Amino acid sequence: MGKPAFHKGRKPMREKKEFDEEVIQIDRVTRVVKGGRRLRFRATVVIGNRKGKVGVGIGKSNEVAAAIQKAIQKAKRNIIIVPIFRDTIPHDIKLKHKASRMILLPAGEGTGIIAGGAVRKVVELAGIKNILSKSFGTNNRVSNTQCALKALSLLRKRQDNRAPKKEEKKPQDFPKIIKGGASKTSSKGANEVRDLAAKKEQKRLNEQGEPVRRSVSEAKKKEAPKAEPSKAIEKNVAKDSKAKIEPSAQEETKK
Repeated sequence: MGKPAFHKGRKPMREKKEFDEEVIQIDRVTRVVKGGRRLRFRATVVIGNRKGKVGVGIGKSNEVAAAIQKAIQKAKRNIIIVPIFRDTIPHDIKLKHKASRMILLPAGEGTGIIAGGAVRKVVELAGIKNILSKSFGTNNRVSNTQCALKALSLLRKRQDNRAPKKEEKKPQDFPKIIKGGASKTSSKGANEVRDLAAKKEQKRLNEQGEPVRRSVSEAKKKEAPKAEPSKAIEKNVAKDSKAKIEPSAQEETKK
């Protein structure tokens, strides 16, 4: 039996995670029991998809990696949906949670995230791009994280009533130009477009009291050269002129 084929340079495909994860704090916790002290680790983790969903979880275990995994599982159970309005929060909010006090304010476009510590990570993973914040009271990261999450959960939705942006024309919408300078559109269509443009300009000039300009088709019709008379017509004209001259000469001789 031969060995299974091994392909160099190929790595196993990893599935894309639904939520991004940020570890806020890892603490070493001891518990005193009858036989002595028991040491464990406590991890505080924030998860979010940067599109309005965010959650916080706390996990404890004898190992750091296991504590982080427990915290992620708890955070997934406690996910909230944040109402985002024009890349910021819909209104200001002030909240007190345990020993921490916090105020969050909406900000204009280009301001960025004005927040520090745990609040910054919570706001970033929620998908908010512009915000102003100030925390008062305690500096404990765990309580500040819980306070920020509670404040975001109390926000109310707000409708965006601004007019939609006009769609800009893409290069695909313009007529393609063929070699020689002619476009794919017919010459008739091009003349019609020019006539419409000339009429619009004529209206504008009439309103301003300026002299009127003719459209392209009208100018061509009026400025068209007159057709030259054929040779047969010229001969007939010459004969008529001679006939008129001869009787006048006979009248002079009679006199």
